[in-house]
Amino acid sequence: MQISFRAVRVLPKRAKAHIWIVTSETVAAGLPQISPRDLENDDFSGKAGQLYTWPNEGRIAVLAGVGPRAAVDSDKMRRAGAAIGRRMAKQNWIGVDLPDVELDGAASRRALVEGIALGGYKFLAYKSEGEPAKLSRVDIAGGAGAANAEAVELGKAVAEAQMLARDFVNEPGGTLTAPEFADRAAAVGRDRGLSVKVWDETAIADAGLGGILGVNRGSALPPRLLELAYDPPEPANGTLALVGKGIVFDAGGLSIKTGQGMMTMKCDMGGGAAVIGAMSAMSRIAPAARIRAFVPMTDNMLGGDATRPGDVLKIRNGKTIEVLNTDAEGRLILADALSLASESEPDAIIDLATLTGACMVALGPKIAGLMGNDDDWIEAVKLASEVSGERVWHLPLPADYSKQFESSVADMKNIGTPHGGALTAGLILQEFVAEGIPWVHLDIAGPAWSDSDEAEITKGGTGFGVRLLIELAKNFGHFRRQQSVGERADDSAGQPAG
Repeated sequence: MQISFRAVRVLPKRAKAHIWIVTSETVAAGLPQISPRDLENDDFSGKAGQLYTWPNEGRIAVLAGVGPRAAVDSDKMRRAGAAIGRRMAKQNWIGVDLPDVELDGAASRRALVEGIALGGYKFLAYKSEGEPAKLSRVDIAGGAGAANAEAVELGKAVAEAQMLARDFVNEPGGTLTAPEFADRAAAVGRDRGLSVKVWDETAIADAGLGGILGVNRGSALPPRLLELAYDPPEPANGTLALVGKGIVFDAGGLSIKTGQGMMTMKCDMGGGAAVIGAMSAMSRIAPAARIRAFVPMTDNMLGGDATRPGDVLKIRNGKTIEVLNTDAEGRLILADALSLASESEPDAIIDLATLTGACMVALGPKIAGLMGNDDDWIEAVKLASEVSGERVWHLPLPADYSKQFESSVADMKNIGTPHGGALTAGLILQEFVAEGIPWVHLDIAGPAWSDSDEAEITKGGTGFGVRLLIELAKNFGHFRRQQSVGERADDSAGQPAG
């Protein structure tokens, strides 16, 4: 059920629950709604994500903490919203009072809305007795101006995009096959006013996408490549290309995974899901830039003609790869997609992929690895992650590590040595980005999936990266202006004085 969010001036009297956002200082100073002794008995101090509920005049009354006033930010508001979304899932109409807590009002509302929607998310498609959330209306009090209403709508659009990505990731790999994934995503794209192109196996072969074809050889089902495009109504401020890995299930190919290693491999299309989720919101977000998306889709199976270790694949841009480990397949399909993205001559590219276990070893399950070839674009992505609350960490791409994947029979191997696997994977991807195009790779192997509920994250597919991509798209014009200034500075630096 979709939730209707509205910005209003005062809490509606008919709402089934009244919720007040409170800081730690507010709680310590005393509240008119509740006795300090009651709060002390339940150890409620207003910490971020902490809730206190009691019956009040025929409805539920709730205090939702956001922590110390000086430390309140979007993450704290999102965390408070997630706690509300979970606790109030059985209520159909709630009102939330959002006073001034030392955070920009629009940012407060957006983060709160995201948290309420994402915290109450459930995937019940295969639950015979699952109880869906009943929450259908949320009124955010404290201001009904245009800016606040716009922030509420933005939060709703972003949350729905992330929940779409979660739905895709949570689907079983045997149900969400590559053709099915492409069909569903294409339907979403058309419904949202995007240009849609689905490449079937014939088109993929005709285009020379050898990486996708090589990974797909072990499958009984054909591959797909999905293109989505958003064009702004006004002249565009540059073009941003999004690339997402779409391995709908990864058995490892002939380099087969262990049984335990396959348990969550339906999430190996988490990068593709994030790209499609973000694209689904573009017509509502209305960025000033053109946005192009490329998602290669296949599973990685063990059929009779599966790619063998030692086979050589030819990628779209003409480079060849010797496949020595068929479980290092994501870089093979991304190589084709990055080549295609480069051919569209964008002003920047970002790819998202559940790529390496090595990145999880380095950064754990909650932080994505960030690698790239352009300092300004890297900084833009880092800034977007700070706003979105999706953490990334900048890792290097040491040029001398390229020796690790030199091949005696092809242009390169698809693996390096046992050490630095996330970095060598990033270096391999860099080989398929055209020279001069700013590019960032996000290895989301850890944060694309969660084994438990925490804050706005729910167990299963997380939709990690959707908020970050939307933030990048919204502010891509700023990056383009930085590029223009830098280009003019470079030009003038080479001119003689006088």
